Amino acid sequence: MTVLRSIGGLALAGALGGVLTAALAAPVVSGGGIAAMDVANIFVELPPPPREEPLAQVTRLLDKDGRPFAQFYEANRTAVPLGAVAPVMRKAIVAIEDARFYEHGGLDVRGTLRALLTNTQAGGIRQGGSSLTQQLVKNILVESARTNAERNKARAPNLARKITELRLALALERKYRKDEILERYLNIAYFGAGAHGVEAAARRFFTTSAARLTLTQAATLAGAVRMPYATDPSLGREHRDRLKMRRDLVLDRMAGLKLITQQQAAQAKSSPLGIKLRPEPGGCEQSAFPFYCLYVQRELLSSPVFGNTAAERQARMLRGGLVIRTSLDPVAQRAAERAIRARVSPDDSEVAAEAMIEPGTGRIRAMAASKRFGRNPGNNKNGPKTTFNLPADVAHGGGQGFQAGSTFKVFTLATALKQGWRFGEGFQTPGALVPEQGYRNCAGRAVNDPNTRILNASGEGEGGPHSIETGTWKSVNIFYMMLERKVGLCEVIKTAKSLGVVRADGAPLREVPTFTLGVNEMDPVTVAAAFAAFAARGMYCRPQVIMEITGRDGRRTRVPPVCEQAIEQEVADAVTHVLEGVFTQGTMKGQGLGRPAAGKTGTNNGYTSAWFAGYTPALAAAVSVGDIRGSYRFPLQGVEIGNQYYGSVQGASLPGPIWVESMNQALREVEPQGFHGPDMTRFGGGVTPGLEEALKAEELRNRQREDRHFARRYRRLFEWLLGRSPYEREPSWPRRREMAELRDMGRG
Repeated sequence: MTVLRSIGGLALAGALGGVLTAALAAPVVSGGGIAAMDVANIFVELPPPPREEPLAQVTRLLDKDGRPFAQFYEANRTAVPLGAVAPVMRKAIVAIEDARFYEHGGLDVRGTLRALLTNTQAGGIRQGGSSLTQQLVKNILVESARTNAERNKARAPNLARKITELRLALALERKYRKDEILERYLNIAYFGAGAHGVEAAARRFFTTSAARLTLTQAATLAGAVRMPYATDPSLGREHRDRLKMRRDLVLDRMAGLKLITQQQAAQAKSSPLGIKLRPEPGGCEQSAFPFYCLYVQRELLSSPVFGNTAAERQARMLRGGLVIRTSLDPVAQRAAERAIRARVSPDDSEVAAEAMIEPGTGRIRAMAASKRFGRNPGNNKNGPKTTFNLPADVAHGGGQGFQAGSTFKVFTLATALKQGWRFGEGFQTPGALVPEQGYRNCAGRAVNDPNTRILNASGEGEGGPHSIETGTWKSVNIFYMMLERKVGLCEVIKTAKSLGVVRADGAPLREVPTFTLGVNEMDPVTVAAAFAAFAARGMYCRPQVIMEITGRDGRRTRVPPVCEQAIEQEVADAVTHVLEGVFTQGTMKGQGLGRPAAGKTGTNNGYTSAWFAGYTPALAAAVSVGDIRGSYRFPLQGVEIGNQYYGSVQGASLPGPIWVESMNQALREVEPQGFHGPDMTRFGGGVTPGLEEALKAEELRNRQREDRHFARRYRRLFEWLLGRSPYEREPSWPRRREMAELRDMGRG
């Protein structure tokens, strides 16, 4: 159609619109105080086109490989250009909604004449004669309405609204070409079943795209627009029957306009609807990875980058049509989920949570928990589901966290190495310690605690000489309390803070003597990020989930990591060297990865919670276990978790195995790498008086213990080989003593 024809059609539509509306609507509008001449004039002096707000579109979350795993929306819509809509769909919608769309200038004179005659006789609106452009105007007014009053006014069934709609339609025809109007209409129209716009409708109704719609599918969608609620296929059989009738009407209309043949129409009408409703979940509860989704959502809603106010950020998330590529690694995510699920049941009141982070970038690769995300029946707090983001802090939807236990000893270790301590260097430790002197917080105030008596946790070492290695490998509480006092409590706290350590609840860190024993409640994301810094040779990176944002205009914005050198590379390498021994000679002995790894167990006083945190050069992770009902009221003693009984849960007995299995699976396609070796000229050569002798004595005791165990285990076999019945029991100790006394009497 030429520009001249378009202009001519527009002028004719304006003139005829004024005349026809004045003549035919006069019996109705005159009663409302609008003169016939006024009606004619308002079609000559047109208003500006209606204000168009950006259409609400779906915001999608993608994993690192570009696969979607969650979405947020106020309206399920994905706007597409007209070229991305199948030609048959364009024909179908024009055929049924406005057959002369490309011929008129915004007002379908014949349709309006027919409708106005009917409405005049009835004294009100009884029949629609709206052009496709008029329908677009109505949708724009509804979409851009800021209040319910504005929304109701845009839908009001009266002639005043109809006249306003006509005027705006003529103004819109001046602004846009016909194809631009059709594109806008296809993207704004509601098709039913929660689908706004043709792309969302194609996906929702037929699990396809607007570009691939067939004749039958296109006719079905075109038929749904007029009565989207009455023909919603998700509401049952009656609605689908009505939708089929509308589809067949569209096909007949297309055949009547020679857009398809009668044979094509008959063949399409004989086919079933073929509805394949595709779920369009919204929000994190319906996401495949809900805990990760919740973390991203909280980032969007809290960051000023996404809006100055909470309302702006909420609107942008629900309406912005953003595509957000995250750092989620589905391989690592599923590895963490499987490892937790294998050992902790969702029905257990004890919960396990894990976070995995990439060293050197801070990108969170996985977030998993033993419970499913959501609400329990009856809104019960304890059940197979939880609304807390267990791997995260309160700011990201998490709970209060659990005391991090002996994982905090690494900050004291790093502080000591930074101050010049050497491998092998240490001191004598007593069997108990009262922190009654020598501890000052970062305000310079003494925080000694003469009423607390520190003991070593069960199985984590006794009094005697310890070096920084043996004190770490055995996780000796008293050694670390004394080491913390020697290097300075505040210095240890500064080291922890430089590695991103903050409490899960956002409160200030508790600066007390037992800081090194992990009395602060933490979350796995924060702990994993701190340990990842050692893997990255002292480079701490803020935990990050958003890597790239693509706006509705297609413009991409990359989000770089936020990192800083928190501790010296050489110090970090020395810490790693010590922590590697935890797997070979310490509390995790026999539970390695088969590749270079370093880490630290965490078992809290009273077994209130248990942790394991560790890393390889490629990935760091932290696992926590505690009772969701309250770790102090429900310690991890005499508990059954995942159908296995635990006399007490320690870092190496449950969190450690979860960490090992999840890391093995997460790294199965990653080539093993080694750590940077420590600078032995700086850190080697330390001596602890009496340590060598103590280690030899301990080795002898262990060997004797193993020999006794071996003898007991194979005693019956030896007796059988010697010809003695294995069922002849040795006399009890009182009986042996009596027999010896009789022998002595005989000798006398």
